Amino acid sequence: MMRYREEKEAKKEAFRKYLESSGVVDSLTKVLVSLYEQNDKPSSAIEFIQEKLGGPTVSEYEKLQAELSDLRMKYNELLAAHQETCKKLDELKNPHNTAPTKETSDGEGSNDWSCD
Repeated sequence: MMRYREEKEAKKEAFRKYLESSGVVDSLTKVLVSLYEQNDKPSSAIEFIQEKLGGPTVSEYEKLQAELSDLRMKYNELLAAHQETCKKLDELKNPHNTAPTKETSDGEGSNDWSCD
């Protein structure tokens, strides 16, 4: 039982040293002191801390989420257009075969001109 406590304390101490050496303790201390020294306390302490640590505000985060959604839709539209263009290209290169396969006439699985 005593060995377990010693191991647990050693892990805590190692983690504390890690946080100190990486600057986390110093950064958090500065932000918390800054919050403490605010005459007019912000309505959201979490947002204040996030902003001071360089993270996006809630409104910035929401804007980034909306932009990401728009970009995903645009990507999907472009991917569909690309696939359609590849299909048309395959049809033009193989007018006698509307469903081209990956295999060439000699049985090898390469098809250098394919969009895939």
